Amino acid sequence: MSDDFTSLRVHVKGFVQGVGFRDFLVMAAQHNGLDGWVRNRSDGSVEALVSGATKAVESFVQAATRGPQAAKVQHVDLHVSKPPAEKGFSRRSTL
Repeated sequence: MSDDFTSLRVHVKGFVQGVGFRDFLVMAAQHNGLDGWVRNRSDGSVEALVSGATKAVESFVQAATRGPQAAKVQHVDLHVSKPPAEKGFSRRSTL
């Protein structure tokens, strides 16, 4: 794996459910050609696994810190992760 490839688990806390946050991140991932998934968590947060070119992942993380207009992001945790097994970017069920 080259230095230009990054895989991160992104955990977004704040007012991030019921505001189109997952769709916003799906569009950000597809725009940047990333693989992974996004889902709501039962604690009110949003979690994503994102994998691809480092600059594209950085762009996705910037989008996650902003969120859609109605969202109020309070905190974003980033953790290095294994890349997803499947290609493409999808929405998953709430965990």
